[in-house]
Amino acid sequence: MDIKSLHHVAYRCKDAKQTVDFYTNVLGLEYTMAVAEDRVPSTGERSPYMHIFFRMDDGSFVAFFELPESPPMGRDANTPQWVQHLALRVADERTLLAYKAKLEAHGLAVVGPTDHTICKSIYFFDPNGHRLELAVDTTTPEMRRELAAVRDGMLEEWNRTKRAPQHAAWVHEQALADRGA
Repeated sequence: MDIKSLHHVAYRCKDAKQTVDFYTNVLGLEYTMAVAEDRVPSTGERSPYMHIFFRMDDGSFVAFFELPESPPMGRDANTPQWVQHLALRVADERTLLAYKAKLEAHGLAVVGPTDHTICKSIYFFDPNGHRLELAVDTTTPEMRRELAAVRDGMLEEWNRTKRAPQHAAWVHEQALADRGA
């Protein structure tokens, strides 16, 4: 495979300083660099920006652009808030729960932990309104094999019916039962 890993993912932010404070002081990421220009290098268009980068443990980055001369940030009103999110992996459940407590101590509303069988996650919003997920991987080799074995059939059935195939319903059975769904 020629694509080796994620280099960075970039989002827009409302305020670069506030974003740096949150991602360093609350999430503990390393603020590694900032680039600011009046013109976009790839297109040449005039659009002043501040581009900030935070390094994660594996060497990949999450980055943000502050665009002071652009219209205010919005979000896709036709997409539910739970869909678009950035999921970041943590080492273990103890770390996940420590982040939950830390985020709540900072006054953030945190959903979870939610047991997805293949991972346990908490969800919250950053100061820019981006939904974030912190997740600990709980997938076993057997689960990976089972999910890989049904992926093509699920996709074909979904493509044909646009209804949720039940090939991997076991993944969320307990979470749905806990919610009474």
